[in-house]
Amino acid sequence: MQFHAFDQPYLERLCSGDFRTQEHFVAYFSELLHLKLRSRVRSPQAVEDLRQETFARVLTALRGGGSGIREAERLGAFVNSVCNNVLLEHYRASSRDSSAEGEDAASEVTDNAPDVLSLIAHKQTEEKVRQILGAMPERDRRLLKEVFLEERDKDEVCKDFGVERDYLRVLLHRAKQAFKSMYLKNVAAGAGGAPGRS
Repeated sequence: MQFHAFDQPYLERLCSGDFRTQEHFVAYFSELLHLKLRSRVRSPQAVEDLRQETFARVLTALRGGGSGIREAERLGAFVNSVCNNVLLEHYRASSRDSSAEGEDAASEVTDNAPDVLSLIAHKQTEEKVRQILGAMPERDRRLLKEVFLEERDKDEVCKDFGVERDYLRVLLHRAKQAFKSMYLKNVAAGAGGAPGRS
């Protein structure tokens, strides 16, 4: 599956009801929602109903402007959250029909294993960070890895780099700025294939 980085123009087109963007959005998240729902619900018909209900609520919330989504990169988390709510309602309705099914549903709801959407979003971010670090100058890459990823003692890092604590702060600031700039360019480039962009 091809990952997609969502940007602000994409979110605005989706909120305004742009047909091509909505088509892309539904196609993109359908596979992920099917994976998530199939692992939690037995009936294929229920999976399809829950998927459609999730999309209906997400699109209604986005168009109503009350979704609270201002950052495009939170779109995946929002879809996931709506899907979780739809699932909980489904479990509650099932438990009213049959107490045995209700017990199964309760055990499914308390399952704390990370779901597919969260795992994929995390993996995608990790991959991006690795790519960007790999493209950075060696000193910046080493600094960021040692201080933030390996969490080494800053005095030891100063010794390794032969710098004072104050200058280490300057180097770290520059490295973080360089990383941020490259990350934003990477996200923008990844969103280049979104529908509606020229």
